[in-house]
Amino acid sequence: MGIARFRSAFGRSLMTAEPVTPVTVSSDDEFKGDRKGEPTETVATVNVDNPEVPTEGLQQGVKDVEAVTLSWTKGMLIAVFVNIWFLYFVNAMQATINYSLIGYVTSDFDSHSLLNVIYIVANAMSAATYIPTAKVLDVWGRAEGFLIMATFATLGLVLMAVCHNLSTFCAAYVFYSVGFGGMIYCIDVITSDISRLKNRALAYAFTSSPYMITAFAGPKAAEGFYEKISWRWAFGAFSIIFPVVASPLYFILKSQLKKAQKTGVLVKEPSGRTILQSIWFYSKEFDLLGVILFSVGLTVFLLPFSIASFAPKGWGSGYIIAMIVIGFVMLAVFLAWELLLAPTPMFNFSLLTDRTVVGALCLSATYQLSYYCWNNYYTSFLQVVNDLSIAEAGYVSNTFDVVSGFLLLGTGFIIRKTGRFKWLLYIAVPLYIFAQGLMIYFRRPNQSVGYLVMCQIFISIGGSVFILIQQLAVLAAADHQHVASALALVYVVGTVGHAAGSTICAAIWTNTFYKALLTRLPESAIGNIDAIYSDLGTQMSYPVGSPARLAIQGAYAYSQTRMLAVGVGFMGLCFFWTLLIRNIDLKKVPQVKGTVF
Repeated sequence: MGIARFRSAFGRSLMTAEPVTPVTVSSDDEFKGDRKGEPTETVATVNVDNPEVPTEGLQQGVKDVEAVTLSWTKGMLIAVFVNIWFLYFVNAMQATINYSLIGYVTSDFDSHSLLNVIYIVANAMSAATYIPTAKVLDVWGRAEGFLIMATFATLGLVLMAVCHNLSTFCAAYVFYSVGFGGMIYCIDVITSDISRLKNRALAYAFTSSPYMITAFAGPKAAEGFYEKISWRWAFGAFSIIFPVVASPLYFILKSQLKKAQKTGVLVKEPSGRTILQSIWFYSKEFDLLGVILFSVGLTVFLLPFSIASFAPKGWGSGYIIAMIVIGFVMLAVFLAWELLLAPTPMFNFSLLTDRTVVGALCLSATYQLSYYCWNNYYTSFLQVVNDLSIAEAGYVSNTFDVVSGFLLLGTGFIIRKTGRFKWLLYIAVPLYIFAQGLMIYFRRPNQSVGYLVMCQIFISIGGSVFILIQQLAVLAAADHQHVASALALVYVVGTVGHAAGSTICAAIWTNTFYKALLTRLPESAIGNIDAIYSDLGTQMSYPVGSPARLAIQGAYAYSQTRMLAVGVGFMGLCFFWTLLIRNIDLKKVPQVKGTVF
């Protein structure tokens, strides 16, 4: 039964006995803006006489990928899914190792309390790159966008391995975050291109299943790197492994596109632009000014919330006030630019007129904000308060990956059978809020780790459903031409939510942890308060049960419970976002064609 169903699932979504006829595709000039600068909207129309050719009116990159799915074999489709699985495996492995070690990396530079600054900068820059990446995928092609992001990811890993100060590591982490975040985004778009909408939840579940393995393997590997080799090799090793695993997907997509051209499924005409014209054209298409305004404005606005405690006069310092004002002004200028002047705006504002898209985007932003209000210091908490090793802390924090892996596979099958997804939110939202509320009680000294794991399991059930539903909702509300743009919006608002959550986390941490240490540390340790505040190793150097260690544990609990309380408060908004999402029947939304899953 399993093999037969697997084969039938990979059959063509549109079968015909008619011969394939060549289709001439237009140049990228069809994307030039109107008088307001917005792209000219082309209507994608299905060729009724011959559905085995790319849909008319699509953007170049979308038309290319349709030509690929119309010309490749089932074997190539399976090969792509297998390669995507391995890419997710490598990404999950390095991400888990990174998450386990980053506290020690920043501690090596005496900057453990600046951990959130790195996350904020990286997330702000990442958020600004998803929309331009969507444009690359739509204008140049899926393979080209994937290659660019894979290059950034590799560069980030190399720089992280060789850095010798916090500023270099922060810059490296930006490349790393942009690269791997963009790479996963490209893979999700490609997965959407090669799967039917009703099967997409199952496809996402399959490609995400490696997290069930790396949840255990990653923390143990991180511990081995740190104790027996060096944290630098934890990044250096993957700078070698990742390009090897990533290259097959690029070459498969390019070779199959050439096959489509050779067999006549796709015919391309030259654009007719000179080099300078091409530079000007793509500068407008990728909205470089908008990218700069958004990324710099968001970073400058969010950073003061995590560094204010280090300023000479705190929040009254001149440069702290200036950063908030300048950041806010830049974001306002960005919005005005996008609405009034941008030749090709970063955002496809027409998507925001659909209440399902708005509800899904708000759900994504709220969930990410709530989660990262407390998550960034979670592994440090587990090691200092619960006396867990690097590996053990990783096992607990990665409960999400194990539970979500199994849950998503089952959820994917249910959605494939029923075609419905909204009903899952009526279970996930209250369960998540309940579990996060329980965390407030159990996130303190002398509590069993088992209770923390229990809460993590409940959080995992709710959170994994959020991640899946928000993507399905926006994809169900968009056609194939806007898949990349719709997913980019999800990634942008989610990453901004992540950055905002990290900012809140940093603000709570810097305004509570140090003060809690001052009131709790014994006289024998008060002189070492700055080292305790900024170095995870120093915190763990005090014996368990000693007055100093108990004071540090109490300070962690004081900060963490407040982070969680804020996160729970924000999650209440998700009830309203759920009501906005329409109960769409995925079986009735055709989106892709050719040999797809």
